[in-house]
Amino acid sequence: METILNVKGLAKSFGPKKAVDKISLSVARGEVMGLLGPNGAGKTTAIRMIMGILTPDAGEISFNFNGRAQPLDKSKIGYLPEERGLYEDVRVCDNLVYLAGLKGKPATEARQEALQWLERLDLGAYADQKLEKLSKGMQQKVQFVASILHRPPLVLFDEPFSGLDPVNQDFFKEIIRELQAGGTTVLLSAHQMNLVEELCDSIFLINHGREVLSGKLQEIKESYKENIVELRFDPAEDSTFLKMIPGLRILQEQPGWAIMRYSGSAGINPLLRELGSKLTVSAITVEKPPLHEIFIETIRKRGEDIEVA
Repeated sequence: METILNVKGLAKSFGPKKAVDKISLSVARGEVMGLLGPNGAGKTTAIRMIMGILTPDAGEISFNFNGRAQPLDKSKIGYLPEERGLYEDVRVCDNLVYLAGLKGKPATEARQEALQWLERLDLGAYADQKLEKLSKGMQQKVQFVASILHRPPLVLFDEPFSGLDPVNQDFFKEIIRELQAGGTTVLLSAHQMNLVEELCDSIFLINHGREVLSGKLQEIKESYKENIVELRFDPAEDSTFLKMIPGLRILQEQPGWAIMRYSGSAGINPLLRELGSKLTVSAITVEKPPLHEIFIETIRKRGEDIEVA
């Protein structure tokens, strides 16, 4: 697939602290990539260097919007910063029209589309209110609109779910899926891996500014050895044999039901056959652990601690 953003050997230090330590990543056109890791891991610093806000100590950043490598062109990028960048004493709609104008969007078109977005986000009644009158969650919605109103081919979202309740978090995820369906490329920075795992085609996990895991999300999860198995069966049947299966660890159990972790060398299919031969199974599900657990386990194996801001 064609690469729209390419980062090579990116590094940035603040005094003795290496905030970003020689990371390299590429984002394909039309994909959603998650730049993930705990607070303080270096995600925002990396995003700010990509946006030209910070100057890297080392490394190269290039973009491909029209078939060839080119430097930063902010009119072709949408950016939702971690720190909000709107004018609090300016009306909401005027904020959006002004910022879209800086990216080359005509004022009349920007105002019309801004009002449509505000209605969709249940903010239509606040279009002529000053931004300072809105709650933090409402301001986050306005900032989100500001990042995509000029219809950029590439969008960088830095902690887009901050300050949102679960309903609006789901709504933002829905919009991000719509953006991708329309051909927009998304680089999404977040520390809540559970929120963005279902959105991403690929991930780039960092800790202490260094790459931990990267690649296609599904391939990373499939390569992880352990599985979570939930089993439902006839409560009258004896399931004590489960404790004897190599690599099987029971997390919760009651008559007719068990949740287990399986990392046996035989693989998951022989396990399923054994369960089916000894129990009257009514339901069974097998899934990989959530990305956050895979991240923690990978860090543990590397002998590192988790970065905390």
